[in-house]
Amino acid sequence: MRSSKELGYPPFLTRILSVWYRHYRVYTKYLISNGLPPFLEPLIFLAGIGLGMSRYIHEMAGVSYLTFMATGLPMTSAMYTAAFECSYSTFIRLEFDKVYDGMLSSPLSVSDVLLGEVLWAGTKGFFFSLAVVSVVSAFGLIPMPAGLLAPFVGFFTGVMFAALSLAITSFVSNINHFNFYFTGILSPMFFFSGVIFPIENLPAALRYAAEVFPLTHSVRIARDLTFWEFSPAMLFSLLYIVVFTGLMGWIAWKRLGRKMIS
Repeated sequence: MRSSKELGYPPFLTRILSVWYRHYRVYTKYLISNGLPPFLEPLIFLAGIGLGMSRYIHEMAGVSYLTFMATGLPMTSAMYTAAFECSYSTFIRLEFDKVYDGMLSSPLSVSDVLLGEVLWAGTKGFFFSLAVVSVVSAFGLIPMPAGLLAPFVGFFTGVMFAALSLAITSFVSNINHFNFYFTGILSPMFFFSGVIFPIENLPAALRYAAEVFPLTHSVRIARDLTFWEFSPAMLFSLLYIVVFTGLMGWIAWKRLGRKMIS
């Protein structure tokens, strides 16, 4: 079998980055409307929940309640932006705009397209996490400069939820079915993954359930790095993210790939 180079195809990295660049051009076409909300959302959340709850809860896990939440919010932002990008947006590109038909008629393979999707979602996870860190650090709610490590965790969080969302998309036949994904899977993660309160405060059975949630492991790593703390649990969370991302990515490649070429 002849290699891609012998066939005159662009290099592997160039093919992936071409998908990334296409999404970048579409996103930055409306930069103000797309880029401003990541900076406003943490302000609204901290004002609506953080300031109200902090009147009753002064300290959580040894730090102020606002700081506790501020160290978890960058990961929820990365989760939601990657989930939206690789669920609704992917479905629209697949079923309505037929974007992938054009991509696959070029030298791009299914693997190239899916890796480009994941890379773009990871990039958005980094940007949205950085936006949150920028806002909360302006109020002195997150330790610096260690807090600057959070956006890098946000990148891998975006990659992980991109893989999960692509796998979910492979089972969806109607765009309205994503309501079950966001309401039934992502919303519980937001409340039971250590963002609002430590999972150690949960009953024993729910603590084990919380460890199944991928967001739990992103929040743990980001918070530990922010406070410059290292533990065996952090290594377990890192392994979890790698295995979970690989498994969801494989499912997405097998199932969504068939949809793209059908």
